[in-house]
Amino acid sequence: MSTTEPCGQNTAPLFQLRDARVVRAGRTILNVEKFDLAEGEHVALLGPNGAGKSTFIQLLTRETFPLHREEPPVRFRGQARPLLADIKQALGIVSATMHDQVRVHLPVAEIVMGGISGTLGLARGMAPDDPVARPAALGALDRLGIADLADRDVMTLSTGQVRRVLVARELMSDPKILIFDEPCTGLDPEGMYHVRDTMRVLADEGRSVVLVTHYPEDIIPAIKRVLLIKDAEVFADGPKEELLTSAEMTALFGVPLEVTEKNGWYALSGRY
Repeated sequence: MSTTEPCGQNTAPLFQLRDARVVRAGRTILNVEKFDLAEGEHVALLGPNGAGKSTFIQLLTRETFPLHREEPPVRFRGQARPLLADIKQALGIVSATMHDQVRVHLPVAEIVMGGISGTLGLARGMAPDDPVARPAALGALDRLGIADLADRDVMTLSTGQVRRVLVARELMSDPKILIFDEPCTGLDPEGMYHVRDTMRVLADEGRSVVLVTHYPEDIIPAIKRVLLIKDAEVFADGPKEELLTSAEMTALFGVPLEVTEKNGWYALSGRY
């Protein structure tokens, strides 16, 4: 039997970073020697404030560019110069910062429908009963277990509910990668539970989940790989059972910490 790969099959990593260095005002704010993310792979970026986690994500989204090199430091699906539209279509991003922008009295369904055009609410010319967008929005809400919120004013929702609505909005473009940037910031335990469960649902669908967090508690069992980032460098990259240890977390954050694990979930506490 032939071992030739099917014509057109893409075997390149989803993202590939090689010697990617970001400099601002003469200071290196991030240096990544090597990083590959495969299609469908999940990874968590863990580290203290100011370590370079956000800059790392901005390298992926092309909001930040590394120093020029003969060999392009960042590739997307093997391409050195991908179209920004292709990256935006492939990526969905949910963050506490996005949540701050939701300051309009609109029905949840219309917020989600706006994900098609990247608007906060309906795009120009789109009706609330659009025969394509509305069913798609209701389907996205239903997949995340919040279909009952469709007709609610988004300003009446809890913080955790809004965070999940924003995930549904991102699903309107059918992204292959979901980036969660500090998704549990400002949430109570119930909100944290539901946002983490949302990440589980999306991982089960085969989408890549990239999580940026300070806390091992946010790392769902489906995420097997962890990058530890400290002082603008990738401190370590490997299986979470090897890196989510008391010794590694103490070294990463610079204070005595204790890590416990139960059923694939990790928790962090201080040692006094």
